[in-house]
Amino acid sequence: MKAVLVLNAGSSSLKFALYPVNGEVALAPAVSGQVEGIGATPEVTLKTAAGERIQEPVATAGSQGEQHRDALEHVFGLLNRHNPALDIVAAGHRIVHGGERYSAPVVLDARLLEELEDFVPLAPLHQPHNLRAVHAVAALLPSIPQVGCFDTAFHRTQPALAQAFALPRRLTKGGIKRYGFHGLSYDYVARQLPEVIGERAQGAVVIAHLGNGASMCALRDGKSVASTMGFTAVEGLMMGTRSGSIDPGVLLYLMEEKGMDARALTRLLYKESGLLGVSGISQDMRTLLASEAPEAQEAVDLFCYRIARELGSLAAAAGGLDALVFTGGIGEHAAAVREKVCAMAAWMGVEIDSAANTDHARRIDTATSRVAVAVVPTNEERMIARYTAQALGL
Repeated sequence: MKAVLVLNAGSSSLKFALYPVNGEVALAPAVSGQVEGIGATPEVTLKTAAGERIQEPVATAGSQGEQHRDALEHVFGLLNRHNPALDIVAAGHRIVHGGERYSAPVVLDARLLEELEDFVPLAPLHQPHNLRAVHAVAALLPSIPQVGCFDTAFHRTQPALAQAFALPRRLTKGGIKRYGFHGLSYDYVARQLPEVIGERAQGAVVIAHLGNGASMCALRDGKSVASTMGFTAVEGLMMGTRSGSIDPGVLLYLMEEKGMDARALTRLLYKESGLLGVSGISQDMRTLLASEAPEAQEAVDLFCYRIARELGSLAAAAGGLDALVFTGGIGEHAAAVREKVCAMAAWMGVEIDSAANTDHARRIDTATSRVAVAVVPTNEERMIARYTAQALGL
């Protein structure tokens, strides 16, 4: 079986999927799974298209980069045991930051990898681990080509005004601008919309990618015109543990009055805030929705309020609102969150069918709603597989 291996590496996890290629990329992976607990007690979970599920421990040692390589080597062994005729012809990687230059997938080489290292400070939770996976594949399967697919690329269609901060021009010219993220998800969902909402897909659309990382994107004619995330993936909506947008004066105050340095602020903004920080209970939306604690309710309410507020801003950027689309783990599965957001957006003509929303239907708007409201599962892995095959002419 000829296949493209798709990898999405995090600090303690490695998600993988194997997409067969026979003239075109298969709609679904033959195998998918992830290694969790890298750096502690890693374990791999593998699922086949036939429904078989395998779990087993993974032995790793050494530095974090070596542990990712060990985890990947274990995955390769597992894949080959269950697919003796497996022929991995390419690897496609999710790479969070591509800067200004990369607006399309690229074949990775040593020079380009050095350039991508420069973006690590802009995406410290993702970029270094994404690149470790590339190096791990190069060490284990040096003969196969690798392709980088960037989360920022989809947003390069935004007008210059949407990408600008009100900073001195010398800083803007130095690359300090709004890049936007979750582009692979938005790209996939945007391609599904004509089937789901018809002609409205070419109008003013706002997609809400809601998960542990959360953002929103305004589209016009299927292209990104504005997004909530900017220079880094911490701006915009509150998230599982990330603060989202915050008055920069708060950071100055914490530095000057509380003695917090860059490391402490980074931990605060990326690891201790968001749903976890507000609730003091959990970053998991399922846990918070099931809790009767007032702090949990406040965290959920603030999360939904920020979404509804950004919806108004993005509708202004898109020149209206023809459709609102929910995706991501929370967007696809948390009916209560969708209900709260849509209730706050009723002034815009958003009206949903409660039963359809509870059932997680594809369309959840009523017949009289001025705005189409849809729930569209995202599939970043298939987008990466497709881009990888296109870039290499497979």
